[in-house]
Amino acid sequence: MTIILPKDKKLILFDGVCNLCNASITYVIKHDKNNTFMFAPLQSEAGEQIIAKYNIDVEKTDSILLYSNDNGLSIKSTAALKIAKHLGVPINLMIVFFIIPTFIRDWVYDYIAKNRYKWYGKKEACMIPTPELKAKFLE
Repeated sequence: MTIILPKDKKLILFDGVCNLCNASITYVIKHDKNNTFMFAPLQSEAGEQIIAKYNIDVEKTDSILLYSNDNGLSIKSTAALKIAKHLGVPINLMIVFFIIPTFIRDWVYDYIAKNRYKWYGKKEACMIPTPELKAKFLE
């Protein structure tokens, strides 16, 4: 399967069993006024293809990834900030954190990602979108 992503869309890959990740995706869906994003769990076929294509070590990067046809793949804090940029005030103001060096941003990101199951819990299976949201998700 080749990932077919409409030209004007960006794909957010997320840990489908993580409660924090699912809450984040729900927030993005609610605030994505320009319908910029599509979604797929990392555990999906699309997620596995992108992980393989970019040789991502899921032991080190296993939460949110941002993919677009034009810009390729963004990971960790860079992905989160690029997503926030499209969500309107006040969350889009988080782009000021781009002034912080990536290694510092990613250290904070990794600390949260490492503890997310302990702090927020974990589901037994990936989120299943409602029929109204199904068009926003890649199979």
